[in-house]
Amino acid sequence: MNRPVAAVKRAWRWRRRSEPPALIRTPRPSLTYRLISYLLVFPVFRLLLRGRTRAGAPVPQEGALVVVANHGSHLDPPLLGHALGRPVAFMAKAELFRVPLLGPIIRACGAYPVSRGASDREAIRTAGDRLEEGWAVGVFIDGSRQQDGRVNRPQPGAALLAARAGVPLLPVAILNSHRALGRGQRLPRAVPVHIRIGTPIPPPASRRRADLDASTAACQEQINALLDQGLIGAPALSSAPVPGALPPSGADPGH
Repeated sequence: MNRPVAAVKRAWRWRRRSEPPALIRTPRPSLTYRLISYLLVFPVFRLLLRGRTRAGAPVPQEGALVVVANHGSHLDPPLLGHALGRPVAFMAKAELFRVPLLGPIIRACGAYPVSRGASDREAIRTAGDRLEEGWAVGVFIDGSRQQDGRVNRPQPGAALLAARAGVPLLPVAILNSHRALGRGQRLPRAVPVHIRIGTPIPPPASRRRADLDASTAACQEQINALLDQGLIGAPALSSAPVPGALPPSGADPGH
């Protein structure tokens, strides 16, 4: 292959990688996903956990999105997808996909396998593929469950995903899930679990570490500020404005 043709092909591949995922390719919820969401997640969240959700702006229902949340419980992934009203793809251990009943269920709900010991680069590449398909991709910003349910040691992976795909980050605060089924608990407790959805943060200006760190810090600040507001309907712990956010594009709905 001559050099001009090779150069054109390289430029075309780079342009395709840099283009934002198409809005019209947003995956539709599968029948399995809808059944699990409404027959299992809905009664657990709304009835057992007395769940409530409040959004600072309308949640984008079309196009790729990086959903960034705190992590206190194994309950968090299904609760997030239900609260946002659209499937959210999370990485899961590859072994889980070989379990006869569990595997097909979590795959239908948007989970994607990551091999044990896989590099961060492989996980980022797999998540990037989901964004190219128009998914909302969920990232727990600390990487592991936190005893206090807050964002304590944020990692830059979510910001890197957003920078690579050119899509916004959506901070989400999950309140009380660490008390409902936190680390070391075998049985869930029927405590209220509420979800506060923040307002989108633009993708980092570049993949440079300084830009990634700035976006990561903005996500941490917004999520912890949402946590400080307390349970929905309860007196707020802090009345400070939520930092790092875009101006709300609509009313502040609660449901």
